Amino acid sequence: MDAAAALPTPLFPLRTVLFPDGLLPLQIFELRYLDMIARQQRAGAPFGVVCLSEGSEVRRPAAGPSGDGFAHEAFHPVGTLARIDELQRPRPGLLLVRCIGTQRFRVLRSAQQKFGLWVGDIEPIAADALVPVPDDLGFAREALVALLRQLERGAVAAELPLRPPYRWDDCGWLANRWCELLPLAATLKQRFMAVESPLLRLELVADTLRQMGLARPGD
Repeated sequence: MDAAAALPTPLFPLRTVLFPDGLLPLQIFELRYLDMIARQQRAGAPFGVVCLSEGSEVRRPAAGPSGDGFAHEAFHPVGTLARIDELQRPRPGLLLVRCIGTQRFRVLRSAQQKFGLWVGDIEPIAADALVPVPDDLGFAREALVALLRQLERGAVAAELPLRPPYRWDDCGWLANRWCELLPLAATLKQRFMAVESPLLRLELVADTLRQMGLARPGD
């Protein structure tokens, strides 16, 4: 992490939120990201995933007058470093990449380079402390265990959205996995991801589960 923070870190703005220990499959075809991903993969270095607040994942021409002729892009200041776990080149101009979320960070300064790649000076956010799941939130763990068992029926392990080790009694890990699986707006997932207290994050997720009817009466 020290090496990643010492130099500007390449940033990948997406319409999704990456959580620590989460899986992120990507199809890369834009020149600005083909070069970046190849470079980071060769160096064994991560890149930063940030959630877009304005603009599109694919660089588009501006509808009106613009300084560089492209539509404006903006992103939230808290993101997650992505480690490249697998990389395939099925044909020229296309990379299939699977990434693993590692450490959250805060963007201190950012700039867009000539061909559209964002880079930023970042500071790491400490990893979640290990906080055991309290009894009153145990239903969130039980519901996720049950969901995983359903998904495992007939599924290939590599296709499952969760990967071991399963830390069922860890508030942060449990909250993060629910955030990935629930059909929530990206802005809400971003807000949950940026919460520093793992217990508070799980409490917010538990409230969402109740609102969606995914908790038993009395939970």
